[in-house]
Amino acid sequence: MVQSVELLLDDDGADEVRRQWAVLAQAGIASPRGATHRPHVTVAVAREIWPRIDRALAGIEFHPLPIRLGGLLVFGARRPILVRPVVVTEELLALHRRVYHLVEPCPGVPATMRPDAWTPHVTLARRVPPERLGDAVEAVAADKDFPAVVVGIRRWDGEARQERILIGGR
Repeated sequence: MVQSVELLLDDDGADEVRRQWAVLAQAGIASPRGATHRPHVTVAVAREIWPRIDRALAGIEFHPLPIRLGGLLVFGARRPILVRPVVVTEELLALHRRVYHLVEPCPGVPATMRPDAWTPHVTLARRVPPERLGDAVEAVAADKDFPAVVVGIRRWDGEARQERILIGGR
């Protein structure tokens, strides 16, 4: 199962993403749910992230980071994923590089997480049936770009379905 390192959004940014999840759900499009699912930006993924990496991650220099969520993107074709990309800044890329280099030695790090291949985003809907993709886009297409602030870093254990706040957050 997958483990990840994720950037957590401030309340206003997270509330806006949750509002869009609700709009998609009203349109009949499955969106992320559950008490442990929070709006986030994934910065690292591995099959297993070792405890010593968690300790190193908790010690990195971190300051709240203003970001902007942009228009819509679609990843994949057979089971598309609808996302809001994060507008890239040097500060965001620098934070990603610091996290990536700590997690890189762990097993199962996909190539899409490398600093030269990473596409920062917040997921709005997963596994959208292709025939419903137009409905999904239409449901949230009128929503404008919006600001958020990265306020923390968490570790997500997909197998145990548990989060561990490493820095900030709540």
